[in-house]
Amino acid sequence: MNSYDIDGAKRNLSALVDFSNFINSSLDLKFILSNLLLTCFGKFHTTKGLVALVDEDNKLRVKAFKGFTQAMADEFPDALLCGECFTSKGLEAFCEKFHIAYSQNIVCSQGVKGAIFLGERLNKKEYSPDDKEFVGTLVNIAATAIENSTFVEKLKDLNRSLDSKVSMLSSLFELSKEFSGIFDPSRVGKLLVYSVIGQLLVSNYAVVLCSPEGLQVLEANFPKKLLETLKVCNANEVTSALRKSEFTEELLPLATLGVELIIPMQIQGETKGLILLGKRFNKEEFKESDIEFIYATGSLAIISIENAKLFKEALEKQRMEEDLEIARDIQKNLFPQKIPKLKSFEISAINVSSKQVGGDYYDVIKLAENDYLIAIGDVSGKGVPAALLMANLQAFLKSICRQGLELNKATDMINDLISENTAMGNFITFFWGVLNDETKSLTYVNAGHNPPLLVRNGEIRKLTKGGMILGVLKTVVPYISETVSLEAGDTLILFTDGVTEAMNKNMEEFTDEKLEHLAAGLKNETAGEILQKIRAEVETFVNGANQSDDITLLTVKVKP
Repeated sequence: MNSYDIDGAKRNLSALVDFSNFINSSLDLKFILSNLLLTCFGKFHTTKGLVALVDEDNKLRVKAFKGFTQAMADEFPDALLCGECFTSKGLEAFCEKFHIAYSQNIVCSQGVKGAIFLGERLNKKEYSPDDKEFVGTLVNIAATAIENSTFVEKLKDLNRSLDSKVSMLSSLFELSKEFSGIFDPSRVGKLLVYSVIGQLLVSNYAVVLCSPEGLQVLEANFPKKLLETLKVCNANEVTSALRKSEFTEELLPLATLGVELIIPMQIQGETKGLILLGKRFNKEEFKESDIEFIYATGSLAIISIENAKLFKEALEKQRMEEDLEIARDIQKNLFPQKIPKLKSFEISAINVSSKQVGGDYYDVIKLAENDYLIAIGDVSGKGVPAALLMANLQAFLKSICRQGLELNKATDMINDLISENTAMGNFITFFWGVLNDETKSLTYVNAGHNPPLLVRNGEIRKLTKGGMILGVLKTVVPYISETVSLEAGDTLILFTDGVTEAMNKNMEEFTDEKLEHLAAGLKNETAGEILQKIRAEVETFVNGANQSDDITLLTVKVKP
């Protein structure tokens, strides 16, 4: 080797050392790539050059260029990395068009990182083997710096993403506290909109609630026809985030209104609402992190709305229960507070409602010195409507009792009053009678009620005389009455169908036959003992099954 070659080798080595120190002093990718090109330009006096690096999709992307215009660089073709080579039909044509004289892959510890492309030299000489070797050494030195730089960039991206996540979590934490304290859906909608707009700067928005009753727009500044479009599109069936490019043909009308993104608000996989967003003011696309934020915020909002709905329902239920409790107390006061004591009869009665208030009725009223009215009734239906109709019956009964009418004519009048004051389909089965404490007789009228049982010496007679049930229509055929003479030891059992139709867990009824068989065997018991035995027998039969109807019993025992 002559002195000239030695001097050249020393200069190359010195240049490489300086280059290595220089580019490794920075982690800025543009700085590294720019200096790589400048060093090549200074060494080889080339006219142009560019550096392309492999992206996450293994495609070459231009990252730095000199001697090229932007338009020229934009013509760089898509080239895919396959092993250690790049495949592209247009790469060779690009090199030929722009007079690329030499290219060299950039290889790091993880494989091919990219490539450098150098144009023709000013002196038109080709790149010698020594030149190519020098370029290879430069590229190898630069590869480490490029790898470090891209690693740091990824780390910075991760840190930025982490900072964004932390910021998002902090925002969501604050929002969760805000949402949890709001029980007004409209305020929840406003807070949701402000949160999303503040974070993402969207131009148009809408918050829509979905329920079996239909769609309800909570907040929106889209055109008014949005709601109708949503109904036509069945947008409440959206179960995952949809960008405009992912809209089905059915949802395309929403895109014409400016909707860019639809995100469902879900609870346990069921769509309870929708967030619809237009374009962002900065024209950027919605990123996955943006969608995650909207999802999380929407989840907080819809849970708050559902909680508000449940809270309102709980308040309504509590208010209703309080009203029913008041109604129950009022109804209790409508029943006799104390049953009169008669010299010839023992009387006991009980009422058990299947609900807080019921439609069964019984009464014992003193009419005259020796006359006492006993009555029992069963209003169709249950709950408050039945209780109100029962209260009307009692009011009519007490008013008519004072007029001294015969029992059958009084029944005609009660039926007419009930018919005039009840809705179609409501009716009352009713039985009433007058006990004479002196003659030990019973005059009664049965208006379609379960026939009371007259038990005498183990035999049963049913009291059926009367007429139709009350309230179906005004009296056409007058009611008839019957007078029955009672003897010592006789028992009268008045009851509603809640007794005979009481069901056990096998859906079997207690039946009239069981009641009659039980009644026939009760001979020496008092009126109170008879009532308690019947009640106990029914409770044993149903064995804890839910009571389906009100139970009312009234027993009369003729004293010896």
